[in-house]
Amino acid sequence: MPVGTVYLVGAGPGDPGLLTLRGWECLQRADLVLYDGLVNPLILRHTLAEAQRTCRTESRDGRVLEQDEINRRLIEAARAGQTVVRLKGGDPFIFGRGGEEAAALAAAGVPFEVVPGISAATAAAEYAGISLTHRRLASAVAFVTGHEHPAKGETSLDYGVLARFPGTLVFYMGLHRLPGIVAALIAHGKDAATPACVISRATLPAQQVVSAALADLPASAAAANLRPPSLIVVGECVRQREQIAWFEHRPLFGRRIGITRPAGQAAPQISRALELGAEPVLLPVIEIRPPDNWSEVDRAISQLQRYDWIVFTSANGVAGFLGRLWETGGDARRLGTLSIAAIGPSTAEALEEYRLRADLVPDAFRAEALAEALVPHVSGRRVLWARASRGRDVLPEQLAAAGATVDQLVVYQNIDAGALPDGVLADLEAGRLDWIGLSSPSIARSLKRLLPAAALQHLGSRVRLASISPVTSAAARECGLPIAAEAESYTWEGIFAAIEQAEGAGATP
Repeated sequence: MPVGTVYLVGAGPGDPGLLTLRGWECLQRADLVLYDGLVNPLILRHTLAEAQRTCRTESRDGRVLEQDEINRRLIEAARAGQTVVRLKGGDPFIFGRGGEEAAALAAAGVPFEVVPGISAATAAAEYAGISLTHRRLASAVAFVTGHEHPAKGETSLDYGVLARFPGTLVFYMGLHRLPGIVAALIAHGKDAATPACVISRATLPAQQVVSAALADLPASAAAANLRPPSLIVVGECVRQREQIAWFEHRPLFGRRIGITRPAGQAAPQISRALELGAEPVLLPVIEIRPPDNWSEVDRAISQLQRYDWIVFTSANGVAGFLGRLWETGGDARRLGTLSIAAIGPSTAEALEEYRLRADLVPDAFRAEALAEALVPHVSGRRVLWARASRGRDVLPEQLAAAGATVDQLVVYQNIDAGALPDGVLADLEAGRLDWIGLSSPSIARSLKRLLPAAALQHLGSRVRLASISPVTSAAARECGLPIAAEAESYTWEGIFAAIEQAEGAGATP
């Protein structure tokens, strides 16, 4: 059996958008991913491989892996013919033990490639508004470990050299040793008034930055109760933060927002939440599945010439119908002279992916508006509606009243999720979410069914709900869910805008 290749990939410091293109390519081809505890799990959306978390210190699941065991697993998987991605926080070779892993692979005769990642030092500083080098402030930067090997009898760092270093100092993994680092620098001549800061959980919506004079930094960091991972930056460059800090000024910075879309379809909402500075929390309360039996869909596809209009009320409907059309040997030509209606811009965009333009899109993105727009065109006509397994019947009722013959075709199933992920349940029970977006009545009802009593007590106070439309708001209230914000544009972009407006206004439920 041919030996597989191991890719030592830097995942960047936390923000999933900082993964490199080469890193993404490696994840696409992987059979197995072994990822560090510091890697953002959202990056794993880019792979279908088996993913296993490795930790060299105690983790929530209690498993601790020594470096030798990690090396052995990489070698064994490659010898079994697998393509392996070793996904590491930051850059593999900057205080990441990637060099040790590469040496073990080389000694074992396993082919490997190193994919550099964005180092935590540069990313943390830039997300905090600090340029580590500056033509007026610092012409050099030094990366220093704040956590040396525990077997060392004494430090190998020369604090006299570091104190005299003519530039910026960046200490990795030094939060627990911060008082000792500061004391050593000052004892060796570093000015106690030197600007300094600690950056905690850099590039993430939970990022915290504490700035102070060097001598005051330990007390300031302790008062802020900072958490690792963190970096310590010492030097005149820290002063820039007052002018060019940008990340913490994003409109929803630090907010945790539950994304209730099916996990496989939440990528656009995850990206948008991150752009706004929020932390997206996957909260899939429904699942999208194909029909149990395609016979009705196949029959309709074989008789498309009978219809005058085909109506889509979701992107899932577009994918379900046109995907099946392709799978059965057809393509867009089979639609012939049919006119196409879409309920809103998201559905119209889904059609465009198949190189189809909607003939009709109402101004308001709801079934009533779609029916009203269609009524003048459908008297005496035959209409095919590609729909979900459940939903409102406003559309067929109003079109039938206008003289149309409406055939309803279930092209996908909308099914309640069986349970929420354990970690999300714990967050909800503790009230650690700020907002949850509701994008359909079925999602609102499914959320209510899945929420335990401990989570329900936080709704409307610590955890607020944002609805995509009046119809969804009504369904939520009917099942006892309070709505704190409602979108004016009936899209997920509208949900985010409503949350942003509520936050800006200091709205309370």
